[in-house]
Amino acid sequence: MIRYYAREKRRLVELQEPEPGCWINLTPPFGPDELDDFARQMAFDPVFLTDSLDLDERARYERDEDIRFILINTPVLNKEVQEEGNNEAIYITVPIGIVLTIEHVITVSAIETPVIETFIENKVRNFDPTDEKRFVLQILEQNVYRFLSCLKKLNLRRNRIERELMNSSRNRELKQLLSIEKSLVYFVNSLNANELLKMKVKRTDFLHINGDEDLTELFEDIIIDNSQALSMANVYTNILNGTMDAYSSIISNNLNEVIHRLTIITVVLMVPTLISSFFGMNIPNGMPDSPLAFWLTVASTFALTGGLYWFMRQRRFF
Repeated sequence: MIRYYAREKRRLVELQEPEPGCWINLTPPFGPDELDDFARQMAFDPVFLTDSLDLDERARYERDEDIRFILINTPVLNKEVQEEGNNEAIYITVPIGIVLTIEHVITVSAIETPVIETFIENKVRNFDPTDEKRFVLQILEQNVYRFLSCLKKLNLRRNRIERELMNSSRNRELKQLLSIEKSLVYFVNSLNANELLKMKVKRTDFLHINGDEDLTELFEDIIIDNSQALSMANVYTNILNGTMDAYSSIISNNLNEVIHRLTIITVVLMVPTLISSFFGMNIPNGMPDSPLAFWLTVASTFALTGGLYWFMRQRRFF
């Protein structure tokens, strides 16, 4: 699906046909050869579009004569995790391709992303598709904000699950922690790749903004925010790893405690079982026809069991 947008009277409007300076957004579904035909129409390599649809593509930038291409990764909610009993990552990262031609800014992604939707819904201040340099920086800025927002949500969810695990250790909560851990792995890898991309773009002046102080300062703020998001993701990952290790140790310790107590109970109960079995046999036991034989057997059983219990308590077996 190909849509054209332009800014008129401080609001974004959709156009029927492309105009110079308009923003072109490409999202699925795509018809057969639609991307190839569009790339030929705009006179650039269709690989820029197809690479942007590859979910495993890493962040990078390229130049082909007057055409510039930037690919970044952005977080989106994983629809598969909504299935019951699924422990897949809550968030995954997908690429957003940005193609800069002489007259247009073109964005393409495999699915609809919240970052692009923010621009379509006109929620970004001072957004103007004709100012391609600021537009690209605003995409990078909103992408970092999206990472920060998702990280805060994951951390809140982790805190809630930890409180639930304080009362009972169930597989459902542990699976949810595993889903959060997988999401953080995606975030760390993508933020690392995005940070390297931004540093290279700044060093090579890929966007031609070195002469503009405002845009240069904005780009530096974006790089700082990206580093902050990466630090947060690393910290949350370390905390979650420590939490998972701690709960694994707690569960293992609880299991050992239960087995220990069951073993002691078995040893203590072995005494009355042994005595009752021995005196229950049809053989002379040294007390033939004695009216106190039963009660003496019971008393000796209690005495030996109590003595064994006292001995174990003294030795601090439990």
